[in-house]
Amino acid sequence: MLDQIVAQIPTFFTHFTLTFLLEAMGRTLAMTVLGCGVGIALGTLIAVIRYTKTRLLAPLRVVLTVLVEVFRRIPFLVNLFIVMFALQGFGSEVSLFTIATISICIVATAFLSEVIRAGLESVPRQQIEAAEVMNLGFARTLFFVLLPQSWKVILPPAFAFMVMFIKDTSLASQMGVVELTFTGKVLMNRGFSPFLVYGAVLAAYFILSYPLSRLGAYLENRLASPRSRKTLKRVRSATGSPRHHTLG
Repeated sequence: MLDQIVAQIPTFFTHFTLTFLLEAMGRTLAMTVLGCGVGIALGTLIAVIRYTKTRLLAPLRVVLTVLVEVFRRIPFLVNLFIVMFALQGFGSEVSLFTIATISICIVATAFLSEVIRAGLESVPRQQIEAAEVMNLGFARTLFFVLLPQSWKVILPPAFAFMVMFIKDTSLASQMGVVELTFTGKVLMNRGFSPFLVYGAVLAAYFILSYPLSRLGAYLENRLASPRSRKTLKRVRSATGSPRHHTLG
């Protein structure tokens, strides 16, 4: 086996193979960044709506809460096929990459909305009451009181979730998306050793995820005060521990 691996190294590490792997890394990273970017934007909107106490928005809060809880509990692979069949049912012809990215957006929105909501709730009630006494209004309280303090609690678990999803995008290979795991299958079908192929795939996942995980750990240690460290534990508990949770 070792002789086979050594003999295949010159033919494996060619310009074509390396380009193929780099393109797959780019797709994997693009799906994660696009999905989590949309998830942060929509998750913030959902978290703010659920945080409000306005009676007029009560029906919307109920609907959003149900959607968040449902999509947090649906396995990611099932969510992929739901999105694919739903789009096909409406007669839409979209690429598999687009289907996978939409699925990631949905799941990321559900999980990150809980992270953001828990971060908003970490702000001491006394400061919110002080803002109300000063008659700041909800919008100014949100932008000048809540968000500046809660982002220190939100960022570390948000980065942890993003790192987790880099790995979970491998499930998209089940529907034919040419990302890193699917690339490994293609290279194996060309006769290369599985140890060589998946060793390269493992290294690619490490290159993508390790810098983000270190950045998340740095932000957690740099930004978190003793009080917010306790809050981070509560955030992870409330959101299903995004650092260790698996969506597949």
